[in-house]
Amino acid sequence: MSAAPDFSGVTAALHTYFDGLYHSDTGRLAQVFHPQAIYCCATEGALLHRSMAEYFPIVDQRPSPASRGQARRDRILSIEFAGPVTAFARVECAIAPRFFTDFLTLVQLDGRWQIVSKVFHFDVVE
Repeated sequence: MSAAPDFSGVTAALHTYFDGLYHSDTGRLAQVFHPQAIYCCATEGALLHRSMAEYFPIVDQRPSPASRGQARRDRILSIEFAGPVTAFARVECAIAPRFFTDFLTLVQLDGRWQIVSKVFHFDVVE
């Protein structure tokens, strides 16, 4: 018999992810992204593909939504499990004027849930 899905562990990782984005805090994001994770988007018609080494400096340089007084608009839409150590989450968040839908694939390694891929779409709302 397999163990029950670890919804609380994945949810905790996702909240750390949301906090990291809202505060532009790569220290928090590094807690939930695997160092070899991929970051991809095709919203603008070409594939945007970044490593964490490329992505984190961008986060470090942008003003955080928190510092601009933006309301938080993050939520978990769904979490699915493919086994005890593999999960998929669909989430929404905002860094105005962009509103994101993220597909996050997570694995449990070294006793913690880590995002190994972030594939997302965004809409711009002025």
